[in-house]
Amino acid sequence: MTLCETGSRGLIGAVFGPASEYETTYARRLLPQVNDSMLVLADRGFDADDFLAEIAATGAQFVIRITARRRPAVLAVLPDGSYLTRLGMLKLRVIDSTITMTTSDGQTLCEHYRIATTLLDHRSDPAETLVQLYHERWEIESAYYALRHTLQDGLVLRSQDRVGLEQELWAQLIVYQLLRTAMVDAVESRPGTDPDRASFTIALETARDQVILADAVSGGTAHGGLVGTIGLAVLAGLLPPRRPRTSARSVKAGRTRYPTKPAEPRPRQSKTIHSLTVTLRMAPKAPPQPSYDCQDQRKAVAGIRSMGAGNRNRAFHLMAIEPERPWRPREVAIALGIRNYASFATQMTQWAAEGLLKKIAYGTYTLADTWKRTILTDVNGA
Repeated sequence: MTLCETGSRGLIGAVFGPASEYETTYARRLLPQVNDSMLVLADRGFDADDFLAEIAATGAQFVIRITARRRPAVLAVLPDGSYLTRLGMLKLRVIDSTITMTTSDGQTLCEHYRIATTLLDHRSDPAETLVQLYHERWEIESAYYALRHTLQDGLVLRSQDRVGLEQELWAQLIVYQLLRTAMVDAVESRPGTDPDRASFTIALETARDQVILADAVSGGTAHGGLVGTIGLAVLAGLLPPRRPRTSARSVKAGRTRYPTKPAEPRPRQSKTIHSLTVTLRMAPKAPPQPSYDCQDQRKAVAGIRSMGAGNRNRAFHLMAIEPERPWRPREVAIALGIRNYASFATQMTQWAAEGLLKKIAYGTYTLADTWKRTILTDVNGA
């Protein structure tokens, strides 16, 4: 796993190990490389509440796609249709959008994107701008293509032991990084040149020629060193501006001919995108403000039940309607339409252990003071 710059596709950090560990396990080892000058982009595999909080703790901002299974609570709706929510202890802004693409052969494709970001101001960071910015996350796939296909050229690592494998991996990463450095130096010598136009294949083949000819060793280089030679070759063979295109992300040679998932709507072969439209979805209706009136309270409970949010968010917003009242797991579960009372009681016990609830008696809870202030502030729109 790597932390990759979207512009240069250079690597800020890299970690590797057994496949038995989770992606977020490796991603946490890269967090020391993240700082407050960065904006982190990541896909749906990294939307765990704890991990998002750890990214925010580095001081960096982030724009991360979250899964469709999430139903974040709506705390405040912003003018551009995005809304504020809270995942764990982190206050975030959620943007729902539909991307509509028309390919060169007339095919129309639609995809739903839901992203969460720490950029809360809709004026300085409009929702549509952030949706378009998220597309830059795919630059890391181009970096991996250069590493796995262009540099490796179909070869596999030869070592039969862990130490040898680690040496080979670090060697590959070092060569990749040196080539990217030479490419960036070349592109920066021509202000305004898009780094996407620098060809990794040209840089690699030029470097191989220099090694084979021993040009840098014999002193025969005409351009002042190895990096200069690579840079001149890259500038001489700049790629045309990238055209927008789309294709299916699927295994080329699947293990079975009997697919278990719906067919991928995107074309199997790459197609040029003729037009692309971003349509922002309006946020669902925010839950009503807390009230002690019995009739209004019933309406509030009904609104929270219809939110579709996770158990914790829904439970906490329900408890915030009467913040001083002691609540038992069974009555919360009944109010929210949760059938498995025993499992929900275990959840509330865990939330109390985490300091999110206060246990005031056996099987009886109230909101912790910190969460009580937070939820009441958010619901009232402060």
